[in-house]
Amino acid sequence: MHDRFFPAEEFPALSALSGLVHCFTTRVAGIDVAHEKAEALQRLDQVHREVRTFYGVATVPFVTAQQVHDNRIGVIDAPVAADKCFDACDGLMTNQRGVCLGIYVADCCAVYLVDPIRRAIALVHSGKKGTELGIVANAIDRMDAEFGSAARDLMVQLSPCIRPPHYEIDFAADIIRACRDKGVTNVHDCGVCTACDLDRYYSYRAEKGRTGRMLALLALTQ
Repeated sequence: MHDRFFPAEEFPALSALSGLVHCFTTRVAGIDVAHEKAEALQRLDQVHREVRTFYGVATVPFVTAQQVHDNRIGVIDAPVAADKCFDACDGLMTNQRGVCLGIYVADCCAVYLVDPIRRAIALVHSGKKGTELGIVANAIDRMDAEFGSAARDLMVQLSPCIRPPHYEIDFAADIIRACRDKGVTNVHDCGVCTACDLDRYYSYRAEKGRTGRMLALLALTQ
């Protein structure tokens, strides 16, 4: 993990895997993000680009999702030549090197899924509704169908997200339960609540909807 002046952190379980880059950006001091989502993201764009540069993925296609609180997954199973946003999707998966997946969150959970055997990855936006709709379970099934990824081989990491008592539902616990029900045993949860530390994270609930977004990044490098 980087020092507090660098606006991104890493997760030890993901850092231990080879041929992979990842991060989770944090609150950026000095940028006014008390605006609607589009404006807040525009104000954070330059910093997020600098983070991608730091991790060596600024020059590869950056693939994002519209994020409509559903359970659909965008699949990248062939090389892409330019940045892309999947409409009506809340998750992304790929087996392609040189593609950077990106998901934005501010209380919802960014769920990282990695198959180190088949060399495939997924990144999912799972909040209350997405968790109820089983988006992580869907991602596990789709990784199997698209890339032959067995649940027993997957490593799953949960990002910081809102948790009780700041939120009435512990959807992080529901995500973990869904993973285990699918046969995933290697599940890691940082256990951090976004609404508990507004110096480090943005929180949609605590900041009444007018706030920034953390960016989760995941890419295969080999």
